[in-house]
Amino acid sequence: MDSSTPQEFDYVFKLLMIGDSGVGKSSLLLCFTSDSFENLSPTIGVDFKVKYFTIDGKKLKLAIWDTAGQERFRTLTSSYYRGAQGIIMAYDVTRRDTFTNLSEVWAKEVDLYSTNQDCIKMLVGNKVDKESDRVVTKKEGIDFAREYGCLFIECSAKTRVNVQHCFEELVLKILDTPSLLAESSKGNKKNIFKDKPQSDASTSGCC
Repeated sequence: MDSSTPQEFDYVFKLLMIGDSGVGKSSLLLCFTSDSFENLSPTIGVDFKVKYFTIDGKKLKLAIWDTAGQERFRTLTSSYYRGAQGIIMAYDVTRRDTFTNLSEVWAKEVDLYSTNQDCIKMLVGNKVDKESDRVVTKKEGIDFAREYGCLFIECSAKTRVNVQHCFEELVLKILDTPSLLAESSKGNKKNIFKDKPQSDASTSGCC
């Protein structure tokens, strides 16, 4: 991995992290972007981080949006789905409700709000460092991912197990999807940081 300078990148990808409050979305993001782990307080609304990243010879700028899981912030987050090439759906392997809510809440939101038909989804089971407290089996995660067409990985933000691999696998899949690359070149990078398409983007096919 290489930290490219801000001026040098081939593509900019918008990634979105969703899931219940407390599953470790912010910790996963912090682990990936700053190589550290902290017990973080719940995200208010949305947080945002940029990571410069080189993989397979491609220099990327990742704009990663970390959304709040609490119900009261749910209405604020719908606009953040717009234009996302990748969505990380996270749950806590020690809390059954966070897994159940993936199908009851979060997968429905993706269907409602995602504007990229070919958007890559990654199912992430976090907190595998608490193996003795596990209530969601790996097979259940695999079965869910198969049903909903997601990539799947289990990881731990605390021990860093598979965190890097999670983002790398997601990015590689995006790079392997021509329709997502078409809108992710430098020429379109300005729109990725906007909640709403700019007026001159009316030809983008976004409805």
